[in-house]
Amino acid sequence: MVVDKPAVAEVQTTIDAPVARVWQALITPEDIKRYMFGATVVSDWKEGSPISWKGEWQGKRFEDKGQILRMDPERQLRYSHWSPLSSQPDQPENYHTVTIDLGEEQGRTRVRLTQDNNPSEEARAHSEKNWRTMLDGLKKLLEEKR
Repeated sequence: MVVDKPAVAEVQTTIDAPVARVWQALITPEDIKRYMFGATVVSDWKEGSPISWKGEWQGKRFEDKGQILRMDPERQLRYSHWSPLSSQPDQPENYHTVTIDLGEEQGRTRVRLTQDNNPSEEARAHSEKNWRTMLDGLKKLLEEKR
């Protein structure tokens, strides 16, 4: 049975840094902590492996989890994601799929991030706001280091 995953959140940016550096920032826990709301990420970054994020968001402790679905270095990172802050049970139908696509554009990197399975337009807009904040942080981190 194919389940339609409603309301896809999508954000994009262009970062003045090479694709290789952007990719490294996407899979390096020390960098991730700096642009992803202070979250501590644990994964071995292999397809099929678990990934978890721990931290505090808006005064609440969280431990999100998922699985690495695709690792195509310098092109695409895809993982599933579930958060107890969603108030949804930890069941497959409540996981999002987050896909980050990278493309080189004259020495700069185009970043496109999508997150599926948002249960409503309001949830989609909320996800886009959070991902926009994350991408802005990634951009700032990488462009400041140049």
